[in-house]
Amino acid sequence: MSAARYRLIARFYDLLDLPFELFRYRRLRPAVFEGLSGRLLDAGAGTGRNISFYPEGAEVTGIDISPAMLERAKRRQERLGRKVDLALMDVCATAFDDDSFDAAVATFLFCVLDEADQTPALVELARITRPGGELRLMEYTLSADPFARFVMRLWAPWVRLAFGAGFERRTEEHVVRVTGLELIERRFVFRDIIKLLVIRVT
Repeated sequence: MSAARYRLIARFYDLLDLPFELFRYRRLRPAVFEGLSGRLLDAGAGTGRNISFYPEGAEVTGIDISPAMLERAKRRQERLGRKVDLALMDVCATAFDDDSFDAAVATFLFCVLDEADQTPALVELARITRPGGELRLMEYTLSADPFARFVMRLWAPWVRLAFGAGFERRTEEHVVRVTGLELIERRFVFRDIIKLLVIRVT
């Protein structure tokens, strides 16, 4: 989804997302940050839903392509009293030096990225994360259950319209194409529709 589209929906984004946040995402977010420390990147920070779950003592930078979404993240940061550096950047072409971060996380970012942007985003995250560091990606995927899959396909046009997201991204296939990345863990964290990918930078 473009920055222009986010500018239109930013003020409604948290409201649209609230049922999913309360009954699904809130209990999943801690797993993304478990065991992480040092300098962390929150790629696709959006309105700052992850801020409450940043590890204590970590130095976190959040980036997003949308000024409107980042403005809401800044308000959340101030309300929570957390120190976070927020920056307007494209995950496919950041301004960071090589090996700038100990780890990078992205919650539902790759659901939003078009297929053509998946590999460039992974290449960039690999570049700015130090060797031995991890990328942790939380993403949707289509269920293997026929009924659940049918329902998700019914929801897909609304999800695309409201959030710019899709259920059929092939992020794992892109990971194996990127030199310097090793998929070390793949596990479902909500039924068989939300998965966590843990990727090591080599």
